[in-house]
Amino acid sequence: MADKIRCAHILVKSEAQAKEILDKLNKGEKFSALAQQYSIDTGSAKRGGDLGQFGRGIMVREFEKAAFSLDKGQVSGVVKTDFGYHIIKRLE
Repeated sequence: MADKIRCAHILVKSEAQAKEILDKLNKGEKFSALAQQYSIDTGSAKRGGDLGQFGRGIMVREFEKAAFSLDKGQVSGVVKTDFGYHIIKRLE
């Protein structure tokens, strides 16, 4: 099991919007472009949603659980946290 992973995410305020973005991803739109367009996490949005590398215990529990369960290149479903609704992509 990896002790550090690198992920990107798209963070939005509503579950409905997160589902719309997931639909766009499923239709082949680029994750990084959608992150730049929609994510309310302005710091990572500029980098296409890239959060860089992180280990366990850094992110909130729901986010961490989803992120560490993904395979490289895989995109999560909608993940709800206190910050909003995330779509997470495992980069490496």
